[in-house]
Order: sequence, then structure tokens, then C-alpha cells
Amino acid sequence: MTSDRTEPAACRLYLISPERIEHPTLFAEELRAALDGGDVAAFQLRLKDVDDAAIARAADTLRPICQQRDVAFFMNDRPDLAVKLDCDGVHIGQDDMPYAEARRIVGAGRQIGVTCKASRHLAMEAAEAGADYVAFGAFFPSNTKAVTTPADLGIIEWWSGLMEVPCVAIGGITVDNCRAVVEAGADFLAVAGGVWNHKDGPQAAVRAFNKVFGGQ
Repeated sequence: MTSDRTEPAACRLYLISPERIEHPTLFAEELRAALDGGDVAAFQLRLKDVDDAAIARAADTLRPICQQRDVAFFMNDRPDLAVKLDCDGVHIGQDDMPYAEARRIVGAGRQIGVTCKASRHLAMEAAEAGADYVAFGAFFPSNTKAVTTPADLGIIEWWSGLMEVPCVAIGGITVDNCRAVVEAGADFLAVAGGVWNHKDGPQAAVRAFNKVFGGQ
């Protein structure tokens, strides 16, 4: 996941998995449908309250689908599993582990994204440490995650005008509310329910997001 600040670049989609995937082979069909809808930069496997074996089963089923289509496959929270399961990168939160420790585990060849919530200070620290992207949010109420630190669009505008490290906007983003975030300068939109719960299905959702990006 890269962004060229020297010239305007279209925003891209960063898909986040549902928190539970009971049957990876069935969800694989949804993922394929989503990726058939248009450009997707990355997919993050974010499973909660499951054991490592369940995460591994899901990763081994879904990772090839992404990587065969040049969609980066990220593991949430777990640098150790990112290495073990041959992911392209890992996304870490502020409560997971320091960036330096995550980098030691995954090495130089995998990407690391860092949650920075609504903090300019945390984002600067992450970028200076070497993070491949920083994530800001939440920008809207979310059914996926409790919003403890609402963010405003000013932080996206500030970051995109100042830094070359890409930024990801996250939190309750849907086709209907995303335009302002895109126009603020987000490089990527992290979306979960806005795709998987779209009334016309994930393929239509991805197509609609890309239509917004193309119109920016």
C-alpha cells in the first residue's frame, strides 16, 4: 500500500473482514464477489474471540484469493501470525505492542499499519518510526467497533497536506457518507459493514465506492 503525494491519487478501498467468519469457504465467495466489484488495495483479517487455529483456517482460505489479485493481505493485531501465515502485513493498535517490536517480528519485507485514533502526536510518532501507513478514526458511528475516540476530517486534511506516509480512514464508513472523507484527502478507506452489509451485496458496494473514488 503506497501513496504518491507528488500528484493527486485516487482514494482506494481497504476491506476489513467481519469479526466472525464461521465458514471460511462460504465467506470466500463473498470476498471474491467484493473483489469482482472493482479496485481493492488491501484486505485485513480481523477476527475476534477465536483461537489461532480458526484464524489460520480463515487466512489459508482467504489469503490466496487476495494475493492472486494483487490485494495486500493484512493480519490484525498479531505480528507473529502475520509471519506464520505468510501475510503481506499486520495492523497494530495502540494497545497491541510498540511499532519497533512489531517490526522486529515481521522483518523488513512486510508492511505495518498503526492505529492512531484521533491523535496527531501518535501519527507523527508512528510515521517517524517507519510505519507504512497510519489509521485515523472513527469518523462515523460503527456497528463493528465501539467508538471511543471520534475523529474529525481536519486530521485527514492536516496529514495529507504534510506527510508522505499514507493515511487510512476508518469507522462507520459507507458509500453514502464517504465522499467528505475522500475529499479531505484520505488515501484509503477502511470499510467492513459498509461492504459486507450493503443492501445490494458486497460486489455492488465495492463498485459504488470506486465510482465515488473515480469522481473525486
